Amino acid sequence: MLVWINGPFGGGKTQTAHEIRRRLPGSVICDPEHAGFGLRRMLPPGLRGDFQDLTSWRQGVVEVLDLALTRHEGVVIVPMTVVDAGYFAETVGRLRELGHEVRHFTLLAERETVLRRLRERDVVRFLGHLGGGGRYAGPARENWAVAQLDHCLERLRGAEFAEHLWTDRTTVPRTADRIAVLAGLTLTPNGEGALRTRLRQAGVGLKHIRFD
Repeated sequence: MLVWINGPFGGGKTQTAHEIRRRLPGSVICDPEHAGFGLRRMLPPGLRGDFQDLTSWRQGVVEVLDLALTRHEGVVIVPMTVVDAGYFAETVGRLRELGHEVRHFTLLAERETVLRRLRERDVVRFLGHLGGGGRYAGPARENWAVAQLDHCLERLRGAEFAEHLWTDRTTVPRTADRIAVLAGLTLTPNGEGALRTRLRQAGVGLKHIRFD
């Protein structure tokens, strides 16, 4: 089974994916952003746009996920924002056409909630910079995410992007629990306290800092 977690930038996809992986033995995370940023870096700076516009990215994502689903016995978890209906059909739809069980979930939240999360994420990036994580590119990156926010929220409310899960008043572990129930998966009990959860989530955020 593939669990695709969609949602706006800063919507909690990566944190939720890591929470499920932590509590679902045998599961793995396959992040299509790795392929996307790799393709983007191959291009001259003046040609670098949205990597999802590249046919090679969409086809490559399907090829790699098809391989993972065919050869790996556990659940494959994909945290990835896709708001274009055509690109959605070329990735999620194509994987279904190949015979794979794909459970798709879109994490939604009110605009102010997502903006707050983006600000918190920028603080994590700044701390990573202070800790030697590299060049600090926070404002430009977050400004881009904010610029995309309204479009993302509007498009992702569409019926083709169901199943929708609203996350304004819930925690990441509870969102993971909801996805597991809906997908028919059994997670191990969450025995973490609030402080340990926050520290672990901060660690996940630091590991996923992007500087390009």
